[in-house]
Amino acid sequence: MRHWNQAINQIRGGMIVSCQALENEPLHSSTIMMRMAKAAQVGGAVGIRANSPQDCSEIKKNVDLPLIAIYKKVYGQSDVFITPTIEEVKSLLTVKAEIIAVDATKRPRPDGKTLEQFVNQIRKIYDGLLMADISDYEEAIEAERLGFDLVSTTLSSYTDYTKDREKPDITLIEDLVKVLKIPIIAEGNVETPELAAKCIKAGAWAVVTGGAITRPQLITKKFVDSIRAVKI
Repeated sequence: MRHWNQAINQIRGGMIVSCQALENEPLHSSTIMMRMAKAAQVGGAVGIRANSPQDCSEIKKNVDLPLIAIYKKVYGQSDVFITPTIEEVKSLLTVKAEIIAVDATKRPRPDGKTLEQFVNQIRKIYDGLLMADISDYEEAIEAERLGFDLVSTTLSSYTDYTKDREKPDITLIEDLVKVLKIPIIAEGNVETPELAAKCIKAGAWAVVTGGAITRPQLITKKFVDSIRAVKI
């Protein structure tokens, strides 16, 4: 791997907390996300994943953990919205995050470029760690071929062709460990401590959990739905 560095060693075997709140969510605020990240650090997190230059910058200034930076942006009807074009990558460069993650699925990109073309664009302006958010086995293999430094199972079950995959996708982790030389990050539907441990046992380098920790409206809803299901 070309970009092995301290950050990759630092996150090994640990929990990365995704601190994100979109514009329509109650906790949407760079200050709040920074405090979420601080709380995660106190709890033992080894890294943070965050969205947008604003949130990432605020976290980077105040939290001494490796940062995975993304920039979600919707272009028309495109299904690709995690750091989808070179413009979002450029916007993240000032953050100086340890890792930048992008959608690396086989789905059509909003700018019409292939993933290989996109990676070539990125490498002209950024030589740091690049993570591929993938949804299936073939995408992970292709990501390693294209020079990504890490892959994450972020989008398994979120693409049209992986909707029926298990959540989280333990089988995908187990399959990829056998063939990839780069680290595999478990992400997506890791909703309990037990599932996080299961991902590590399956061979994941580290685990990312977001909504189960940092989205109180979703956590509350689970309790509410459970109570409402009880017939009194």
